[in-house]
Amino acid sequence: MNKPKIRELLKKRIVLLDGATGTELYKRGMPAGACPESWCLENPGVIKSLHADYLAAGSDIVYACTFTANRKKLSYYKIKDVVSLNQRLVLLARQAVGNRALVAGDIAGTGEFIKPFGSLDFEQAVDIYKEQVKGLLLGGVDLFVIETMIDIQEARAALIAVKELSDKFTIVTMTYEKAGRTLNGNDPLSALITLQSLGADAVGANCSTGPEDMYKIISKIKPYATVPLVAKPNAGMPELVNNKAVFNLKPAEFSSAAKKLASLGVNLIGGCCGTTPEHIAYLKRKLLTVRPLAPKVEAVSALSSARGAFIFTKQKIPLIIGEKINPTGKKDFQRQLAKGDFSSVLRLAKEQESQGAGVLDLNLGVGGSDEKKLILAAISLLSVSTALPLVIDSANPEVIEEALRFYPGRALINSISGEKKRLKKLLGLAKKYGAMFIILPLTGKKIPATFQERKKIIKMIFKEAVKAGFSKDDFLVDGLVMPLSWSSKAALITLEVIGWCSKQLKVKTVAGLSNVSFGLPRRGMVNRVFLKMAKACGLTAAIANPQDKQPLSNRLAENLLSGKDKDSHKFISVYSRARGDVKNAAKSRGKVRVFSPGEQAYQAIVEGNRSQINSLIDKALSSKLKAQELLEKNMIPAMVAVGEFFQARQYFLPQLIASAETMQRGVFHLQPYLKKKTASRFKKGVILLATVKGDIHDIGKNIVALVLKNYGFEVIDLGKDISVEKIIAKAKSHSPDIVGLSALMTTTMVQMPLVISAAKKEGLGCKFMVGGAVVNKTYADSIGAEYAKDSIAAVKVAEKIGRRRRRP
Repeated sequence: MNKPKIRELLKKRIVLLDGATGTELYKRGMPAGACPESWCLENPGVIKSLHADYLAAGSDIVYACTFTANRKKLSYYKIKDVVSLNQRLVLLARQAVGNRALVAGDIAGTGEFIKPFGSLDFEQAVDIYKEQVKGLLLGGVDLFVIETMIDIQEARAALIAVKELSDKFTIVTMTYEKAGRTLNGNDPLSALITLQSLGADAVGANCSTGPEDMYKIISKIKPYATVPLVAKPNAGMPELVNNKAVFNLKPAEFSSAAKKLASLGVNLIGGCCGTTPEHIAYLKRKLLTVRPLAPKVEAVSALSSARGAFIFTKQKIPLIIGEKINPTGKKDFQRQLAKGDFSSVLRLAKEQESQGAGVLDLNLGVGGSDEKKLILAAISLLSVSTALPLVIDSANPEVIEEALRFYPGRALINSISGEKKRLKKLLGLAKKYGAMFIILPLTGKKIPATFQERKKIIKMIFKEAVKAGFSKDDFLVDGLVMPLSWSSKAALITLEVIGWCSKQLKVKTVAGLSNVSFGLPRRGMVNRVFLKMAKACGLTAAIANPQDKQPLSNRLAENLLSGKDKDSHKFISVYSRARGDVKNAAKSRGKVRVFSPGEQAYQAIVEGNRSQINSLIDKALSSKLKAQELLEKNMIPAMVAVGEFFQARQYFLPQLIASAETMQRGVFHLQPYLKKKTASRFKKGVILLATVKGDIHDIGKNIVALVLKNYGFEVIDLGKDISVEKIIAKAKSHSPDIVGLSALMTTTMVQMPLVISAAKKEGLGCKFMVGGAVVNKTYADSIGAEYAKDSIAAVKVAEKIGRRRRRP
């Protein structure tokens, strides 16, 4: 079935997906620790019967058993023929359901974080997914499902891989924790904006929670969804019953709760972990009376980052797009960039965010530099350090292309002008990567001097954009602000363009605010008065210094901007005389505080500034600050602050990792300067970590290890898929204070009590700490362990256990 037919089906009724595969395979004989894909090929009758059972229950779409069938995951089992394995598993699904249901190629995570949030190169990730997609296409899938994603960048890599090889209908679902974000801190709204703009045909959520926890997610994103929404919840949360993980929602309860998801606007619905063919059969009956709710909007004006979104609505004041990350005319900034020093990029981003910018313009065009390399490095830094969406500002289409492909959100292109070759190229890039863009009324080097000239160019570009499939919600028009020194009518022409675009063409507008005051005194005041006048004409956004964000009234400046002050004579005569008074006033406000070298090291760790930490430590040591004092009074408190930010949900996983890695580098650099006594006092205890037998998921455990090390614990990491016997043997030889166990699957969490029981039999005195997606406090209490929901919680648990053990 092709894409239009699936869309027609979605208009008629709620489309029913299948239920769980993994938990059902374990029930049907698959041993713990087996590779599901390989086991299904060895036992084809089992997987075919499961697909057939879901078909009989009423599923319109069944997922081929290819969830972990990518190169990274299969390499753990030493399986190399990725393409053939995927093809054969799709064929088994087709044999089971024939043409009575659609077969989806199932794509999930690699088990690694993708740059800029991890170490796996983005293009390598795309290549890994393309290999799997080729096998799925050879098998004859009807559509693709990218599911259980915890990282928007990995979801993007998989989606780009599919789109570059196929035009089949593609579903993308993220997995959100109870707090409403993925493990990597992605929120549902920004994920929706990013994925539907990039070309996903349906977007939603699966796994992690039961149906009721998905109500808020669906309610939040439905108003902005231009595509059908998807929900595939678990059958509640697992409980340990007779040493088996049992999900607590029975088919009748599950179907009643899931029915509400459909009434909230879900268009495709099924079940994830713990659901069975019986759950799907009950759900089928419940959905018979529910009519599908189509997407409420056809397009949405919105930008997104990995952790935030900006929706263009009727704002009281124009959106401020921070203009400061631009090295033009800033020699010190240019020198820093030439050395690969991005500290000013980070500082200017933070500064503008605190001053009220809602979006950041990123322009790193420096003569003689590798602009592509600079902008990718800056995107890597800013994607972790700020939740503000970015504007990709470059005159080079190749730079824009690389930036859009890598940026983990929906960006704004600054800008697309009317030169035919550039127009065609950039409209194509905006379409492929789902970017919004700014229309610049320019067709060559000559500036159009009149309103009518600009209007003609805008209409021409608009016509080409519509031909390319864009709507008015996909762009803003630049009023083309020129300095008053260029023409005394410059501001008036821009205001006329803004007014016409806003009131007649009914499109959003933007203006480079500070251009108007170039060469004048009191530029900030002029900019603010111009902002007031542009706002009255309907301005949507201003590329400006956020300090100029408040509109201002000033008669002299208004006369100047209205062309009534010939050659700016009156304005300059008044305010050039006042310049000395302004300087004196600035002095009277006091000096800007200079941070000590130790405080700078503290700030670098808090901000995750990996590239600067070692030089800042050297600076601190050369200022006669002792290494021990630097560690104990600046560096350790910085990590404590980071932990508090993380627990307060002010920081998310990318920032936590960046800060932890910065601390790790710093401590390693500082180590030779620390006395042995100090270094040993920094160590708080020994912790042995392992992902239990049968479980090959270790992202969470690796993060816990990194953070524990930075809080002063010695960590012995055994890795993943570790047997009870090996954990006990290593515990005997290392005598840890704590053994930490991780499990992501309900089928492997039952290994945890086996480890604890074996340790008691061997008389080991260590304490146990457990965590993982399927584990909760109730389960931890039932097996005699402490529960840590995340890495910072693990630190607190470890410190609590350490205090107990140190008591007399």
